[in-house]
Amino acid sequence: MIAIQHEDVDIGRLINDAKRAGTGAVVVFDGVVRDDDIREMELEAYEEVARRELEKIAEDATRLHDLFHVDIIHRIGRLSVGENILIIVVSAGHRPEAYAGSRYIIEEIKKGVPIWKKELTRDGGRWVPGEHPHGSGKSE
Repeated sequence: MIAIQHEDVDIGRLINDAKRAGTGAVVVFDGVVRDDDIREMELEAYEEVARRELEKIAEDATRLHDLFHVDIIHRIGRLSVGENILIIVVSAGHRPEAYAGSRYIIEEIKKGVPIWKKELTRDGGRWVPGEHPHGSGKSE
């Protein structure tokens, strides 16, 4: 499953769905809103382009790392501290491939999939540098 959505996901179900014949490893990455002196995080995406890029990243990871299964779910909207932002679930025949595939996916997403984060604080908000759609990264 490749998705950009407001709703959270059932990570346990994703893990079960990733197990195929020959699976020897399932790796889960769960990126969460961290308490960095913020109240909430607001995430925006250029959804059509971002989804296409996530699909390409999943295809490349599958080919390069011999993955059996890939899920990438990136949430958008307002999220509170502790909520899931990005969930990546991969499976492979062996753990080195599963770990490498998961790492490849997160690094490729960070290179420029059009999804932006704004940290909301008591004093307003600020786009995370290098990841904002509407300006220079200065506080708003």
